[in-house]
Amino acid sequence: MKIFSGSLKKKNPFKLVLSIALLGLLAACAPRLAPLGDTLNAAALNDDSFITDDGLSLPFKSWLPEGKPEAIILGLHGFNDYSNAFEGPGSFWAKSGIATYAYDQRGFGTAPHTGLWGGHKQMTADLRTALRLLRAQHPNTPLYTVGISMGGAVVMAALQEQTATGVNLDTDGVILSAPAVWARETMPFYQRASLWLVAHTTPWASFTGSGLKIQASDNIPMLRELGKDPLVIKNTRIDSVYGLTDLMDAAYGSPKSLTIPSLLLYGKKDEVVPWEPTRDVWKSLPNGIDDSQRAALYENGWHMLLRDLQAETVLTDIRAWVQSPLSPLPSGADKNAQQALRLEGTILTDN
Repeated sequence: MKIFSGSLKKKNPFKLVLSIALLGLLAACAPRLAPLGDTLNAAALNDDSFITDDGLSLPFKSWLPEGKPEAIILGLHGFNDYSNAFEGPGSFWAKSGIATYAYDQRGFGTAPHTGLWGGHKQMTADLRTALRLLRAQHPNTPLYTVGISMGGAVVMAALQEQTATGVNLDTDGVILSAPAVWARETMPFYQRASLWLVAHTTPWASFTGSGLKIQASDNIPMLRELGKDPLVIKNTRIDSVYGLTDLMDAAYGSPKSLTIPSLLLYGKKDEVVPWEPTRDVWKSLPNGIDDSQRAALYENGWHMLLRDLQAETVLTDIRAWVQSPLSPLPSGADKNAQQALRLEGTILTDN
C-alpha cells in the first residue's frame, strides 16, 4: 500500500500517523455481532423454547391442529419482527390440519442480545438445527419452511451453504414470502459506500426509518399494533443493517441452490424489497417458475403478504401448495408471475 511507502514517511510523517490512527479507528468500530452461547451440542425443542447448538434459548411458539397434523411448517420471521408474525397464519393453517412452529431469531423479540445482529452463519445453523429437531419429533409428516422477508433470505442462504457445510436443509419444500434479496450488487454505489462507512465508524448508531416514507402493508390497524408492540424493534443499529445486507448478498446469489420444491411470493405494491432483484431471482431458478419451483405475484399485495388485508388469499395459496405443490394456485397468482416475466417486469410499473 502506498500509505506505507518510504517517500510518505520522509515527506509527511503526520499523514502516516493519521492514516494508521484512522485504520485503527475503523478496526475498533467494526460491526458488532451478538455473542454466541457457551454450551455445545445442547440443542433441544421444548414447549416454549428452542435451545440452539451453542446453548442459547430462543422463544418458541406453536399453533397446532386438533389431532395428528397432516403437515408441519417452521416459520422464520422478518427483520425487527419476532415469532408473533405467525400468529395469524398459524391459526389459519391449524384449521386445515397444518401445525406451525416459529422461534424468535437471534437478536429479535425476546431472544438473547436483542438488537444485535446474530450473524447469518449462526442464523442458518439455527434453522438447520430446528428443522432436524422437528423432523425427529414428526418423522413421517411433510415438513415445510416459510421464510418472511429476512427469514426468506435465511432460508436461501442455508440452501446455498449445503455444499460447504455438507448438511442438507432437512425440509420437503420452502415458501419464501417477499424474501430479502436486495443485495449490494443491485444497490447504487453511493448506497453501498455510505453503508460501509457508517457501519465502520458508528456501528452502534441507530435509526427508526420513519423518514423513509415506506409503507409495508395496507393493513393499517395491524401496522399500528406493531408500532405499539414493545417486542418489535423500532430503533435499528447500523451494524444490524450491515449484517442484513451480508445476508441479502448470500440470498441473492442462491437461486441455483433452490432445487427442492419452492414457492416464492411477491406483492406488486411491495415498497421494501425492490422488484428488480426479485425478478433476477425468479429468472435464475433452475427449473423456471411453473414447475417444482413456483412464483406467485399478487396484484394487491404489499411487503407483509401474510398480514395484508388480502392475507387470507395468500395463506390459502400456501395451504394449497403444501397440500399439492404441482397444482395451480387457487388465486391465480402463479399465472400473474409468469406474465410478469414475459413482460420483463413492466407489469409492475403500470398505473
